[in-house]
Amino acid sequence: MSGNKLPCPCGSGKNHNECCLPYITGSINPPTAEALMRSRYSAYVNAEIDYILDTHHPETKDEISREATKEWAEESEWISLEIISVKDGTENDKEGFVEFAAKYRTPDRAIVTHHELSHFVKRDGKWFFLDGKQINNPVRRETPKVGRNDPCPCGSGKKYKNCCGR
Repeated sequence: MSGNKLPCPCGSGKNHNECCLPYITGSINPPTAEALMRSRYSAYVNAEIDYILDTHHPETKDEISREATKEWAEESEWISLEIISVKDGTENDKEGFVEFAAKYRTPDRAIVTHHELSHFVKRDGKWFFLDGKQINNPVRRETPKVGRNDPCPCGSGKKYKNCCGR
């Protein structure tokens, strides 16, 4: 963990040591559910596994694996975090929901978007991640579907069903 002047991975536009780093080091607690969400993303980027586990609610903490979380954090190349919506989760609330999309590159170089609606709860003045529901966005084809009897798009001159469509 470094206290440098690099931009915060969470995408806030602030530098890391003025944004998420104080939360990750335990200097202060995130005041809102969104701040906790952003700092947890930054913790994934920097593989700060203790913070990820410490901010997971005790009721659901047993559902996560330290080893799997560490592997995902370290093997992924984290690209960006987009906060899509926030419902409640202010300093005065006891629960809140943050919908986000986190983009990362897998070890095989595929780019994945993890789209989730996360549920946060506040206990004894501290925000915790309780659970999340992954949101599946339907894939929308940008080009028309190739029919079985259409020419194969690979350029072989064969019908699709006799070439790449097998």
